[in-house]
Amino acid sequence: MASGGEGVDDISPDWAGASIVDLTSPELEKANPSLIDSGEDFEVLDNDEEGDEDLSGLPPLEDVPPSKTKEDGTGDAPDAPAQEEGSEATQEWLDVLGSGLLKKKVLVAGHGRESRPVKGQDVTVRLKTMLEDGTVVEEDPKLTFTLGDCDVIQGLDLCVQLMEMGETALIILDAKYCYSPQGKSPDIPPGANLTLEVELLEARDAPDLELLSGKEKIELANRKRERGNFHYQRADYVLAINSYDIALKVVGSSSKVDFSPEEETELMDVKVKCLNNLAASQLKLDHYEAALRSCNQVLAQQPDNIKALFRKGKVLAQQGEYSEAIPILKAALKLEPSNKTIHTELSKLARKHADQKSVETEMYRKMLGNTGTSSLPAKCKDKSSWSIPWKWLFGATAVALGGVALSVVIAARN
Repeated sequence: MASGGEGVDDISPDWAGASIVDLTSPELEKANPSLIDSGEDFEVLDNDEEGDEDLSGLPPLEDVPPSKTKEDGTGDAPDAPAQEEGSEATQEWLDVLGSGLLKKKVLVAGHGRESRPVKGQDVTVRLKTMLEDGTVVEEDPKLTFTLGDCDVIQGLDLCVQLMEMGETALIILDAKYCYSPQGKSPDIPPGANLTLEVELLEARDAPDLELLSGKEKIELANRKRERGNFHYQRADYVLAINSYDIALKVVGSSSKVDFSPEEETELMDVKVKCLNNLAASQLKLDHYEAALRSCNQVLAQQPDNIKALFRKGKVLAQQGEYSEAIPILKAALKLEPSNKTIHTELSKLARKHADQKSVETEMYRKMLGNTGTSSLPAKCKDKSSWSIPWKWLFGATAVALGGVALSVVIAARN
């Protein structure tokens, strides 16, 4: 989907406020149990209220080919890891979170605490993943990811922050901090606890966004967006929002490098995709104002973006603004008349709007003390029970004023 070709350094600060929940908040402990259809990256024009609606008429979420990331993961973002006491060289198990669900044990001591990596750095590790019975399901001699960005399973992300350079550690993870109830097909079954053997090989500062070429910036933003899609598929909407926010920061960062018109257009396209996906996640969490801002930013670039129009209509409908939502959905339907999902949503809103108007009419009638007119014929409804008394009152007032005026004239002549 081509963008309007505008510049890429125009990210509004509004979207930054869409990071609804801090990833270290306990709110993330409440995982959404609902699953997304795994047949597509995820359906963005879905219906949250009626599960029997046909979503097939709507185009799938804009996406690049699936990510080739070797290490995927999800789960609820836990609190920041606790700092262990004593030397790393000890062979005791460290209860990282104090819950017994994430433990770390040093096998080979590292180069000291000062060599530990920090959030935001790109780290490279040697990783071996095993099931509880010792079966090796994954091996990666050089896995690189950004620490703290939830690019890998959370147990790994948390524990690497506690490792020293050159250290080799054994990590035991509850399913909550790796692949959760869904597992990872075909080797990791649902709800499986894992054991990781990790060696920290390298930690370096992340690249300066201002110095990235257009191609590098596009690739980085797309990787973060794909990670957001992964979290969305697993119903981890808060983590999805985090990944989309990071991608938007990459796209919206200033640059000291000149981009070609094609690269600027592609960056704008990535921005629009991220904002659309961000709105989908925010809508899932009932963060309507944030979702509305995301939709409006898409429509500012692409007024005919059907996904943004559809979601904006849904947000307004959720807020009870049916009179505003219906024209927006009609505009989306005009762009794609055969879309069954928009047809269904529009019909549903029309019914709700009619019901709302009926309730408001009855409420106003009661407020005016005009409860008995509902059974009158339509032509007689304008003639309320108050019409005749008010006419008599007006006439009497006019006669009285006329009498007073006549008295004044006669008194003046005398």
